Amino acid sequence: MSQLEFDYVVVGGGSAGCCVAGRLSEDLSVSVCLLEAGGSDNSAFVIAPLGFAATAPFNINSWGYNTVAQAGFNGRKGFQPRGKVMGGSSSVNAMVYTRGNPNDYNNWAALGNEGWSYQDVLPYFKKSENNECFGANDYRGVGGPLNVSFLRSPSPINQAFIKACNEQGIPSNPDYNGAKQYGVSPGQVTQKNGERWNAARAYVDPHRHQPNLSVVSNAHATQIIFEGKRAVGVRYTCQGQDHEVRARKEVIVSSGAFGSPQLLMLSGVGPALHLQDLGLPLVHELPGVGQNLQDHVTTVLIYQTQKIDEAMGYSLRGTWNFIKAIFEWRSKRTGWITSNVSETQGFVSTEGNPDHPNIQLALCTGVVDDHARKMHWGHGYTLHVTLMRPKSKGSLTLASKNPAEKPLIDPAFFKDPDDIETMILGTQLGLDVMSSNALSSYRGPMIYPVNRNDTTQIANFLRDHSDTEYHPVGTCKMGPSTDPLAVVDSKLRVHGLQNLRVIDASIMPHLVTGNTNAPTFMIAEKGVDFIRGLSN
Repeated sequence: MSQLEFDYVVVGGGSAGCCVAGRLSEDLSVSVCLLEAGGSDNSAFVIAPLGFAATAPFNINSWGYNTVAQAGFNGRKGFQPRGKVMGGSSSVNAMVYTRGNPNDYNNWAALGNEGWSYQDVLPYFKKSENNECFGANDYRGVGGPLNVSFLRSPSPINQAFIKACNEQGIPSNPDYNGAKQYGVSPGQVTQKNGERWNAARAYVDPHRHQPNLSVVSNAHATQIIFEGKRAVGVRYTCQGQDHEVRARKEVIVSSGAFGSPQLLMLSGVGPALHLQDLGLPLVHELPGVGQNLQDHVTTVLIYQTQKIDEAMGYSLRGTWNFIKAIFEWRSKRTGWITSNVSETQGFVSTEGNPDHPNIQLALCTGVVDDHARKMHWGHGYTLHVTLMRPKSKGSLTLASKNPAEKPLIDPAFFKDPDDIETMILGTQLGLDVMSSNALSSYRGPMIYPVNRNDTTQIANFLRDHSDTEYHPVGTCKMGPSTDPLAVVDSKLRVHGLQNLRVIDASIMPHLVTGNTNAPTFMIAEKGVDFIRGLSN
């Protein structure tokens, strides 16, 4: 067993972990070790934006999780791909850059999390990004590590979709990350010059040459080492060998909404009875570890089309178009290969509340059925209808004390009846948009027809065709010590323990109104300032 010592040990080379490690290593007087369970991100399937469509369905660069059977899905198990590669899920996601709604963060602060209001977090969003879409303004930043741009070669169908939304009273909005979120807009993506700009490229690669940063790939963390209540290191396996790395100052857990609570529980931190049942010695009881799991549930409205050149799909001509697109991307970094598929974003409200939308509409320029695992001959396009603030809350628990065994993931989709009622209204709104005149030249038959006016049929459709939008959060909830489910305080320190923080999406008390990658970078940027003692 090998052993090394650093000032900081960061567990997880995903969006948060790369940011934390990269930022900390800017100070050459401190040493940082970053442990990532996956391998290199230096692959065309990562660098080429459309590469994720070929890897995610087959669990390439992914942990390949599934949920337990979901009663809300009539007993189906949901799919939960999470990145297992440098850059984590920022290397396998659809690259959508969405910050959420100001009310989300004001609500976090109202729960007793001082320093997390929208005005508090906005500077960290700006700090993280290099915004090529609008330049610097009151809401947007330039000069940060994370490149944010518009797509280089969006499909013409996006403009038709925006007009269709306008026909239904949904206004165009130039920047859903700016002064207001409500409306429909071309998607903003974490890309640069037609390539994916993941967390590793943004935050780690600029510092890899520095002697104070050590990056260990294929390093699966199995246990946090404690001396009493003080975290002093991490055990991990790499290439079949056991290793230890010690931390002089802090251990930072950034393994995501599934990996972070799993590691804490494997290390004896969590619900006492659950750990006792598995034969794990208790270091510190925190009932909230693994609880409060929330995820965006989404459904897909899929339409066939005869416009082969403007929508992805499977056909002889489509295959030829794809071959040409590969050569175009290799020579120019333009064309279909630069697509993130989810090319246009809309934020709407079934409650008539433009200040805090509760449904996201995302147009995908291809057939996306069961996470693209079900293939259909021909071409088409898909509307994702996603519930932004579900009331249902689930949990993550351990299947055993074996670190190699996948945890039991239960998002409890549709457990709260209000969720499916809101999704029925959102689906009806989505069907109205897709039936608008602006899309008439594209529109073919639906692959799974559903009657807009039959709410029972829509409810059955939702239970049969809904799943995750890949945004699990909340399992190491941030909150004051008076909150029985709080795992970390407002400075992301684990309650009751020393020299241990959790910095990733798992600390979110509630889901945000939008994709979770941009907020995860914000959390990490703010967490680094907490470590440095620079933020209240």
